[in-house]
Amino acid sequence: MDLIPKANVVHKLEKRSLLIAINCIAGLSIFFFGYDQGMMGGVNNAENYYDDTMKFGHRGPDGPIIDDTLLQGGIVSIYYLGTLVGCLVGGSFGDRYGRIKTIALGAAWAIFGATLQCSAQNHVWMIFARLINGWGTGILNAIVPVWATETAEHKSRGQFVAIEFTLNIFGVVVAYWLEYGCKFYTGGNGSFVWRFPIAFQILPLLFLLGVVWIFPESPRWLVKVGREDEARYILGRLRGESGEDIGKADAEFQDIRNIAELERKTAKTQSYFAMLFGIGSGKLHTGRRVQLVVWLQIMQEWIGIAGVTIYAPTIFRTAGIADKDVQWISGLNNITYMLATLICVFTLDRIGRRWTLYWGSVMQGIAMFLAGGLARLGLNEPKGSSSARGYSSGAVAMIFLFTATFGATWLTVPWLYPAEIFPLEVRAKGNAWGVVGWSIGNGWLTLILPVMFKALNEKTYYIFAACNVLTIPMVWAFYPESNQRTLEEMNLLFASDSIWNWEAERNFAILKEQNPELVQAAQRGHSVIDPETGLPRQGSVARGMSLDASALKPHSRHDDGVVDEKQAFQHNG
Repeated sequence: MDLIPKANVVHKLEKRSLLIAINCIAGLSIFFFGYDQGMMGGVNNAENYYDDTMKFGHRGPDGPIIDDTLLQGGIVSIYYLGTLVGCLVGGSFGDRYGRIKTIALGAAWAIFGATLQCSAQNHVWMIFARLINGWGTGILNAIVPVWATETAEHKSRGQFVAIEFTLNIFGVVVAYWLEYGCKFYTGGNGSFVWRFPIAFQILPLLFLLGVVWIFPESPRWLVKVGREDEARYILGRLRGESGEDIGKADAEFQDIRNIAELERKTAKTQSYFAMLFGIGSGKLHTGRRVQLVVWLQIMQEWIGIAGVTIYAPTIFRTAGIADKDVQWISGLNNITYMLATLICVFTLDRIGRRWTLYWGSVMQGIAMFLAGGLARLGLNEPKGSSSARGYSSGAVAMIFLFTATFGATWLTVPWLYPAEIFPLEVRAKGNAWGVVGWSIGNGWLTLILPVMFKALNEKTYYIFAACNVLTIPMVWAFYPESNQRTLEEMNLLFASDSIWNWEAERNFAILKEQNPELVQAAQRGHSVIDPETGLPRQGSVARGMSLDASALKPHSRHDDGVVDEKQAFQHNG
């Protein structure tokens, strides 16, 4: 294939080895994302940072005393304004110029932002540096999952998503322990303590920027822009061309062409504005889906994890832990967090998305209520007494329980759900809307969290606990189950004009009965589009699908069981 440079790994690797290589590059981006999040926890506690450089606090007998909580929160939260803008740019840029160029753009922009951060001389400089760095992160978060899933096989994606988030938290772990080690350099008093951890993130970004050019472009994007010879070659290398793999790439390639043609016919509905309000989407109800993913991501942060990740040292001091022990306990908590993410590998596809969120909310709510109560009891006791240490240890244990439960439940689902429920033609932008929700939730919370801790102290835990309780009826009422359902079934699932989950399920059952060919195809595993890979399969019945239960008529079928193409895909509105 002369059109693809000879240095590209697609010429040297194939099938599983090529997929593993692609997943490693995607994982590197996710690692950077986690590192960048966890980094600020230690930076905020470096005396040279908060006292000499940013000037929003001073050293007290038991640790830092924050004089300007709004400035501290603003420096952290402005990053999420950058990710919000960046993800929207990444979604649009990725659809126009390709996945590889977008990843390179995101890495280069993040390197620029990280360089500005580690050289910051005052809070104004730092605020603009964080904004720029967040823009790069947002671009990467919007496009890397799309690239990875468009090249992967459906049978490996579920496990990969869980491992992906293990790498994400591994980045958080590396950030905490690196900063913990830096505290012992020159007694923890110089600027190296916080500048080096910020600069460290440049290393994986430089590697990502350098090697992504020798990786294959998404075959789906290549088909969309008319570069079909390249797309077919890459698919052949990904799926194999010999033995039992013969014909697999050809069938997938033909289905991608069909889906790309359908997307071009509905391109007028692809803008972010149209998606937000569901303009022109008819029975697809993209506006409702956008609202669901945005609010799921916002609540992911408000149940408490943003505070635990970024302000862990503050939380443990609130629980009565001595300043000398705060940093290593925070690092140990993140190791537990990382290991807990592995639970999702074995449970998410067995019990479904909704039940994963349910048991997570229950355990997290209990842990936060108990953490608040035990922290208050510890603070009421004489400082240093055995009873104070006992209560404080109990509060810390509840924080550990909360973090581990979150890693096993709420960490993964809000990132997976957008990839499953959006129509294929708006998949990249649908993922971008998920990042928008995450950015709003993080930015909003981290801005006011220092104020909350200063005003409410341990009562902040109760707010997190209440948010966990609130998510239970929210998920029950509004979020249909996406587990084990194909993309065709997702369109059926959201075809109801009602916002309520039970109405969606009822309408879904009716449409399944009235679309027997679609149901049979899904049951046999011959679905046109798999929700996990986002790629079409052979034997399309999508062109005979209707999302209007009242308008459906008995299907006509050819002898070979294929639905007559004259049965138009009803796209009302």
